[in-house]
Amino acid sequence: MVTNQEAEAASVAAPGAGATVDPMRLASRWRSQAEWACAAAELEAEPAPSELNTVNSSGLFSVVSTDKFSVKYLGSDHHGHDVGVVQADHPAPTRRAVYYFEMSVRNAGYKGQTSIGFTNESFKMRRQPGWESNSCGYHGDDGQLYVDQGKGQAFGPKFTSGDIIGAGINYLSQEFFFTKNGAQVGSVPKEIKGPLYPTVAVHSQGEELTVNFGKEPFCFDIEGYIFEEKMRQQSVSDKLNLDPDISHWIVRSYLLHYGYQDTLNAFDMANATDPPTNRQNGHAEPPEMYGLSHRKLLRQLIMSGDIDSTFKRLGEWYPQVIKDEKSVICFLLHSQRFIEYIRAEQLEDAVKYGRANLASFLTHKAFEGLLKDSVALLAYEKPAESCIGYLMDSPQREFVADAVNAAVLSTNPTMKDPESCLYSCLERLLRQLTVCSFERRAFNNDQGDAFLLHKEVQNCERSRRS
Repeated sequence: MVTNQEAEAASVAAPGAGATVDPMRLASRWRSQAEWACAAAELEAEPAPSELNTVNSSGLFSVVSTDKFSVKYLGSDHHGHDVGVVQADHPAPTRRAVYYFEMSVRNAGYKGQTSIGFTNESFKMRRQPGWESNSCGYHGDDGQLYVDQGKGQAFGPKFTSGDIIGAGINYLSQEFFFTKNGAQVGSVPKEIKGPLYPTVAVHSQGEELTVNFGKEPFCFDIEGYIFEEKMRQQSVSDKLNLDPDISHWIVRSYLLHYGYQDTLNAFDMANATDPPTNRQNGHAEPPEMYGLSHRKLLRQLIMSGDIDSTFKRLGEWYPQVIKDEKSVICFLLHSQRFIEYIRAEQLEDAVKYGRANLASFLTHKAFEGLLKDSVALLAYEKPAESCIGYLMDSPQREFVADAVNAAVLSTNPTMKDPESCLYSCLERLLRQLTVCSFERRAFNNDQGDAFLLHKEVQNCERSRRS
């Protein structure tokens, strides 16, 4: 792997344009499966409730089953401090759109004073959720909702033995919501800050509850609810007035930027419209038109594995790109040529080529990761099936092609913004969307999910397969 910081010293300089290209900032920068798995794990590394907490509970008034999913009342229910309250073992996770759990009322007992809701870590474990500050609870004996005080508000129907009651946090709308037997009862604004624990309570003789933190299917269609909520959020942006051909222009600029000339021509023909003028600077010809036919051919050569011809064409058309033999571009092309020898099972040629063209990069820490992985391919009888086999997949070729494409764009003498050679308008929009979604989450105390393109692509692929 080539780190961004270290690659700056070896990035491609385009004397004519005065621009510097750091290919390691490209959207297609190579990632191994292990890297993607690690990144996904870091994003989702958040403990979720899995059972009831038997340590922090009002043990004098309730008993939790050995499997830690059920609680039964043992107290005498003489007053409001004789409540059997139990929290989950972890607070509700926040890095998602919605959190939800359910409880089944196995026995409503003498008074039916069961309840469900959320409480903070310092909640008094002898009071009903909602009766104290920093808590919210839906109560079965009166159907009322209690938030931060002992006085309730009319909310929904009562619940009793056999009912399944759910409680959730909608981080998109910043609301608590509750359900009964698979139907939504209602919602209330979430004004409580800090980590909140799923909480259930029993308060009269014979009351018994069983919780479900997602180990079993929910009675309520939570996936459908999340989908509807996201569509409702999206409908707000759908109402914005945009230029009629803005989407055409964005897609077209992406195809131009990466040199997909044939696809671009087919796209224009399919849309039966004249290419839109450049909206960035008013010029008739967009800056992405620069070297289009050359960039198209260079991409085709790299994607077919013909690195020798790539070097030859660059030397003829853009010699400044490969003038520095220690640059990132030269390293990526040489390493790709080495990989192509291995792909063709020409191991002796690969070793000779590596000694002649990669040895000079051994002392450069910026190239250490990718260089080691590339050379390690020699150790496997079936390198494509090894843990570093991703280097022999098409995405690696695509990354090298994108790096060369950016380097060629950087030689455009009329280019004003060096960043424009790295990212298309579409990619810049996606980056801005990601930043904005994280800003929105920060505004909500780091609660809610954020837009992550890789995750969204994975979700789309799973949807197509299902």
